[in-house]
Parts: sequence; C-alpha cells; structure tokens
Amino acid sequence: MACGNESCLKGQECVTYLACFAQLLEEWTGLENLEGYVNYVYYLLWVFTPLLIVFILPWVIVILLYLSILLLHVYKRKNELKVAYSHNLWDGARTTVATLWDGHAKIWHGYELHGLEKIPDKGPALIVYYHGAIPVDYYYFIANVIIHKGRYCHSVADHFLFKIPGFHLLLEVFSIKHGPREECVKALRNGHLLGISPGGVREALFSDESYRLMWGNRRGFAQVAIDAKVPIIPMFTQNIREGFRTLGGLWIFRWLYEKYRSPFVPIYGGFPVKLRTYLGDPIPYDPNVTAAELAEKTKHAVQALINNHQKKPGNILRALLERFQRRQKDD
Repeated sequence: MACGNESCLKGQECVTYLACFAQLLEEWTGLENLEGYVNYVYYLLWVFTPLLIVFILPWVIVILLYLSILLLHVYKRKNELKVAYSHNLWDGARTTVATLWDGHAKIWHGYELHGLEKIPDKGPALIVYYHGAIPVDYYYFIANVIIHKGRYCHSVADHFLFKIPGFHLLLEVFSIKHGPREECVKALRNGHLLGISPGGVREALFSDESYRLMWGNRRGFAQVAIDAKVPIIPMFTQNIREGFRTLGGLWIFRWLYEKYRSPFVPIYGGFPVKLRTYLGDPIPYDPNVTAAELAEKTKHAVQALINNHQKKPGNILRALLERFQRRQKDD
C-alpha cells in the first residue's frame, strides 16, 4: 500500500502501489485511464507467464545437448595429437557427457533405472523402447549404461536429427545412425548394444497420456534382431508423457507432419516429474520365429511394461507427487 505520498491519496484511503504508479504515469503523460491499461497488462502477464514457462522449459534439453557438444569439442581439442576419432580417445568424453546427463536425471526427475542387470556386460542386444515426446529417458538410460556398465549403446534416430546444426560430432561420437538395416545388423554383429524405437517420431508427437504404441506394421527392427541373432530387451519409462507433452492432438500439426515429415508439433512441459525406466526380460533369438511374430511379441512385451508400471491416463500432478513417494517395489 502507498500511504506516504500525498499525490497517491484518494481522500483518506490508501491505494495500491500499482494504482499509485498508474496515477503518477497519468499525471506525467497526460493520458487518461492509464490505470486500466496497466491493470490489463498485469493481468496478461499473470495469465500468460506460466504458459510461456512450459514452452520454454523444453529448451533446457536443447541447451544440455549443445553443452554436451561443446564438451566433446573441448575434449577433441585437448586430445588433438592423438589418433583422430579413435576408440580410446572418446571413452573419457562419453563418460564426461554421461555424468552431465546422469546429474540432470537425478536432480530434475529423481530418475531410477530398474533392471539394468538385464543388459549384458558383454555381447550384443537390441533395446526396443517407447518414444516420449522428448526421449530424455533414453538419454538417461545411455548415461547409466556408460557409467555402470562401461559400455555405450548405438542408437537409431530419425533423419531430421542429422539436419540440426552442430549435431554432427555428437551423433558420431555416440554412434547414432538413421539406418539402413545393414548398418544396424553390422553394429550388433560387432558386439554392440543398439537402441531403437519402432514408433519413432510419430509416436513421440502423436501418442498421448493414454500411452498408445504407434508402431503400425513396422517389423524391420525384428528382422535386424533375427539377422544378427540377438535378443531383444523391451524398455519403458513411467511418466515420460507427463514430463513433456505435445499439441499433436490438433489436426493441423498431424497434417503438416504427414505432408513434410518434419516435427512441426510444439512441445511443452519440462516438468520435474518422477521418471522410472523399466527393462523387461530379454526375448531370446529363435530361428523359428518370423519377423512379424517377433515384432508382435516385442510389442506385447513393451505394452506389458506400460500396463504394469503406468497409471492411465497419465496425470502431471500425480507424476509430480510421486517425487515424494518412496521407491516402488520391483514387480
């Protein structure tokens, strides 16, 4: 309340600082009804600031990605006398970047990974996961594999990722590829882990809090596992849709994606919800199973993880409150 300035008194009553400020501006500028305009602007800020925040927070992930790239460039510069892009050269860089992401996972999401023992200490495996709007859970998973297993996971990503400025070094150091199938089989036959989401960008943008799997008739990942003779490990992260959401329910964004195959859909959120990643039992290689049968079996395995660990429809407030709950017992 403003009571110490005579020009801000109306009779004997005190007025608010906002009204006082508006009154002083009116006297200085000569404009009438300025208090109404100031109140209107204040109302707009009060209403729209939270909306701006939820659309700005996802950019924190982009900043972390570019910070990771910066660390890689610094590391490369520091070790430029060594053999360029050698295996040993990048081990330390991967661990440094993994530590950055693991710290963000624990601080912002209280991240937990259940079933890491199902990832082999040596030898190949295909990890198949549900794709969130922004797959931060997969980044956290990769970080944990590097830190706790001393391994890193090759990944398959959409082609648009390779068009983002400055991403080349990050994609190369972490062995991220967009295919083709032969390259995926080669990575597995060389004894590496490989992560893939059959739903891809479509699932990321147009799935929702019901956690629908949007795999269509995709079975290429299953053929990769058959050709490489490796097991498939299903993966799902609880509350990943509550951390980041999209406006994919609006038809205009779906139409734009189908026409141009580019992720034009706005993403919002960045909420510090509880994230728990669950790894299912490996689906072993079976020479008598077809790609179609293996794809269906994998889909059922991922769906089972969703049904067992995700309350549907997802709820942001509930996911936030789970940060204060004790760790759930493993099923």
